[in-house]
Amino acid sequence: MVKPRYQHYRKYTPGPDPLAPPPDLSKAVRAIADDVMFGYSAEQALREYLRRGTEGSEGYDQLAARIAERRQELLQKGNLQGTLNEVRKLLDAAVLAERGQLARDVDMDDLDRSMREMTLENLPNSPAAAVTELGDYDWASNEAREKYDQIRDLIGRELLDQRFDGMKNLLENATDADRAAVAEMLRDLNVLLGKHRAGMATDEDFQQFMSKHGDQFPENPQSIDELVELLAQRSAAAQRLLNSMTPEQRAELMALSAQAFGSEELMNLMGELDANLRGIRPDLDWYGSEPFEGDGDGMGLGEATRAMRDLGRLDELAEAMNAARPDLDLDEVADLLGKEAATSAKTLRDLEKALRESGLLNKGEQGNLQLSPKAMRMLGKELLRDVSTHLASPGRRDSRLAGHTGEPTGSTRPWEFGDTAAWDTTRTITNAIQRNAARGEAGGTSIAIQLSDIEVVETESRTRNAVALLVDTSFSMAMEGRWAPMKQTALALHHLISTQFRGDELTLIGFGLYAQTMTIEELTALPPIQEKGTNLQHALLLADQFFARHVNHDPTLLVVTDGEPTSIITDWGQPYFNWPTDRITLAKTVQALDQVTKRGASPTFFRLGDDPGLVNLLNAMANRSGGRVVAPDLGELGGAVVGEYLRGWF
Repeated sequence: MVKPRYQHYRKYTPGPDPLAPPPDLSKAVRAIADDVMFGYSAEQALREYLRRGTEGSEGYDQLAARIAERRQELLQKGNLQGTLNEVRKLLDAAVLAERGQLARDVDMDDLDRSMREMTLENLPNSPAAAVTELGDYDWASNEAREKYDQIRDLIGRELLDQRFDGMKNLLENATDADRAAVAEMLRDLNVLLGKHRAGMATDEDFQQFMSKHGDQFPENPQSIDELVELLAQRSAAAQRLLNSMTPEQRAELMALSAQAFGSEELMNLMGELDANLRGIRPDLDWYGSEPFEGDGDGMGLGEATRAMRDLGRLDELAEAMNAARPDLDLDEVADLLGKEAATSAKTLRDLEKALRESGLLNKGEQGNLQLSPKAMRMLGKELLRDVSTHLASPGRRDSRLAGHTGEPTGSTRPWEFGDTAAWDTTRTITNAIQRNAARGEAGGTSIAIQLSDIEVVETESRTRNAVALLVDTSFSMAMEGRWAPMKQTALALHHLISTQFRGDELTLIGFGLYAQTMTIEELTALPPIQEKGTNLQHALLLADQFFARHVNHDPTLLVVTDGEPTSIITDWGQPYFNWPTDRITLAKTVQALDQVTKRGASPTFFRLGDDPGLVNLLNAMANRSGGRVVAPDLGELGGAVVGEYLRGWF
């Protein structure tokens, strides 16, 4: 007989769309690179990006806000009076039932009745003291006796519920045998923890304990370490709960604890358990407290301890969120914040993993995270696309002159005496075949080639440029919001030359107190440094050395700055700073400018700022060198620089 097949259904839980496209790494890299250009390290930029989140997904900051809301919700959920209030209700019910029984019992001796009523009338206001005083009271009412016994039972169940989840409900209406089984479990547990604390516990000890008492641990720990972690977290939370109570509440609870199940053994065993756990895990928070301020009847000890433990878990989760750590426990997130939050956390984790595994972020020589060359190319391509929208007239970079060397144009021409260009073999043989056929000489096994048949590949001479981009890296560039646009401009120009004009040479020179030649990676990652100085003279000297190494290239000099020269390199190689610009600084800067213009470079100054001194100085330097000054808006800086390069002042 074929057994029927059953379909199993379960409640739908939200999660990531399995058909959703993979994370858009280009957007992520662009956002990270923007922060890097503003001065963040790549690691910091990645953390900030994950904190902000992506389009359609919460970031770690939003998840941290959820934690704060959940924390406040727990603190306002209730107060710590729950167990004491429940004890008061049971005590009042017991006293009321006893007084009713005394009034109804007409056969009772009047003196006995008077003594009992006096005892009930003079009970202390403290519930714990009242419960203690009634410990030896001979109840006339069976209902009252049951209510009083419920108080002892409640305290015992609440104390156990603090350390063992669900124990309050499990021991409701418990028999003496049930209580004895719990006491035996506590004794065996203390023996196991004592051996573990001394380093003597074995896996066999743990397995024997679980085979005997495993039904009292629904979490089903798989090792003694898991068991200790489970119990220690709860024990520490119970201690923090005790610390959170007022001195009066604490005294009441400790006095009531002695009445648990009508026996002091439970308290002794619980005290030994806490001591073992504190000795094994002293690193946990045993001294903290929380300000529970909720209204209503309050929470019982077990419920309040679970709330206290959840607060501790929320704090640990908040710390992980604040560090934007990818190793978040998604089950923990779902349990504390809900499945939607867990989905967002998973999205962030997967995005970071994809970024690190994509080759877009690499570890540097010192172990620090860096934008990889692949990321730089991707970013340069996007920046160049953005820059192209601001190009008023892209201009031409080619001098298309038919010549003997250069790049093929796709055309051919007849060979001339003295030509050294490569033959176009196909065209040459075709010409010979056609000539022979026209004379009726076709059909032979060989083809005679004459000089008139020969065609050569036509080439064009293409100018080669040596481009020096000098960018101001003084602190004023960062203060005025020009730091990132300057870097974006350099990256766009670098990408254009490295991908489309590979015959050209580019050098990037940053100048602050002194100047230095940098790679595009170094410039992109350069943080703003709070130092004084705008050393254009040193930058011009480095540009002159660059042009000297490329004498067969046409020199192109591009200078981006927002300040007058205030620093130079002295003859002995030390930076000299003076503000405002003095005669020595100006003379040395002009001398360096004259030196570089002798190589045929006509500089273009890109002025960022409207300071009259800067305007007059750059205009004068441009007039002296045959260059010009461009004053673009920040958003148009990249287009202005790339456009100037494409116009190719040659």
